[in-house]
Amino acid sequence: MTIDRELIDRLLAEAAASPRLRKNLDLRDAESDQSQRMLNALMPGTVLPIHRHCDSSETVILLTGSMDEIFYDAGKCEIGRCHLDAKQGNHGVQIPKGTWHTIEVYEPTVILEAKNGQYHPLAPDDILS
Repeated sequence: MTIDRELIDRLLAEAAASPRLRKNLDLRDAESDQSQRMLNALMPGTVLPIHRHCDSSETVILLTGSMDEIFYDAGKCEIGRCHLDAKQGNHGVQIPKGTWHTIEVYEPTVILEAKNGQYHPLAPDDILS
């Protein structure tokens, strides 16, 4: 697979048509692969709950677009932001294991996400409500 403009445009179109305003593409070779590697196409207005990953750090690399990774304390107070913008050359962030975070998307955006371990839906304790 080549990650090119055609693939990015297709993912963005699928994200725009999705009720969740996002679409991911699993990059693993097989279900038995013990990692999480995906492209995630995100549209402005997509909602991702404040969450954490207790078993892995998360690497986010921006391929196109503009967004913020927003960080919180356990009291749901914002404690920082990392602005990612392809035009400005800000392309990635490493989110430490256990850090509460979410995103705000400013324009159609595609990121590469990588985490350790197989995918498991977020547990209730890993969503800050």
